[in-house]
Amino acid sequence: MQTIYTGKTKDIIALEDGNYMLVFKDDMTGADGKFDPGANTVGLTVDGAGKACLALSVHFFSLLEEKGYPTHFISTCEEDKMIVKPAKTFGGGLEVICRYKALGSFIRRYGDYIHEGAPLDGVVEMTLKDDKRGDPLINEDALIALGILKHGEYSELRLLMKNICDVIFKDLEERGLELCDIKLEFGKDNSDSNTATGRIMIIDEISGGNMRVKRDGKTIDPFELQKIMLN
Repeated sequence: MQTIYTGKTKDIIALEDGNYMLVFKDDMTGADGKFDPGANTVGLTVDGAGKACLALSVHFFSLLEEKGYPTHFISTCEEDKMIVKPAKTFGGGLEVICRYKALGSFIRRYGDYIHEGAPLDGVVEMTLKDDKRGDPLINEDALIALGILKHGEYSELRLLMKNICDVIFKDLEERGLELCDIKLEFGKDNSDSNTATGRIMIIDEISGGNMRVKRDGKTIDPFELQKIMLN
């Protein structure tokens, strides 16, 4: 086994069979000791955060697989490790955000045009994974010009994101929770050597660490979310 990537909240290890193992850490994104799913720095470390992240990711990956949406999930390995298919990322990593409420960076950018907490009909945004540049927003034309996406893939990604997020939204809603925004990552299935391009699938994680969820107007932290969803 070889560690090929060391990230803020997880490490990626290459396995001998061609698959990969994600090792979840107890580090959480945020600033000044406060959790923020939209941050690109580690803000706090909480014992058990990695286990909670894995457990909720497995829940959502399993739900999406049942609905027919492709994911990279294969199985779990211990309480903080997940085995996944190999995937080819879009460029150095492309994150897709779906917003149901105007919060976080959205209100910081567009606060002159909309009030905080205003409803949004699943607005989709895309950002490049680039800590040095603050994960910049990018549009369809630029993605194609830079060779990160091919013609038609932006629309495919956007529709896939909307459909997947609607499934997650309804799953949370059934438990009295409101999904405000969520950030997911996609890549192409690289497990079949006979497939030239590979189908687009959801990768990375789906946990409380990359979504903002509220109940009765109060933000739910990742630990409480995991308890509500799985207990």
